[in-house]
Amino acid sequence: MRLVILDRDGVINRESDDFIKSPAEWIPLPGSLEAITRLTKAGYTVVVASNQSGVGRGLFSLEMLGKINAHMNAAVEKAGGKIDAVFVCPHKPEDGCDCRKPKPGLFTQIAARYGVSLKDVPAIGDAARDIEAARAAGARPILVRTGRGAALPKQLAGGVETYADLAAAAEKLVRETS
Repeated sequence: MRLVILDRDGVINRESDDFIKSPAEWIPLPGSLEAITRLTKAGYTVVVASNQSGVGRGLFSLEMLGKINAHMNAAVEKAGGKIDAVFVCPHKPEDGCDCRKPKPGLFTQIAARYGVSLKDVPAIGDAARDIEAARAAGARPILVRTGRGAALPKQLAGGVETYADLAAAAEKLVRETS
């Protein structure tokens, strides 16, 4: 199985300091839907691992999060791609759970669900916590400079594979597999 793990906000869709609280607020980044389509057509199983503390903060419900993710999945499918599963941490940062990135709990859930090791599995994110979680799980951390990635200091990204956006990262992954 060829697996790729994507963060959601700032990688697939625009980031918002006010949280994405409804399907109408979920706006794909340029080229992201096409990038997921390329990965899908290249044989990747695409999964999303996303912190969604807005649920824990009471800004939106798990039901609304499901609607937002269904909207995302429909947009991806309309573009010809497929997201196989979405793994979320609904907890607030102070809850101390093991699933909130930078802890690797979401990645552990993904490995268990698919019965695979995450060694060298590409994990694409836009924040330091995404990179840290990928490293902790033994995955291949990839940083994109969209969302929060644009503000990360260069030294923090040092030694991390870095691309302008999801489309550029997907292009590299697809080339590696062909």
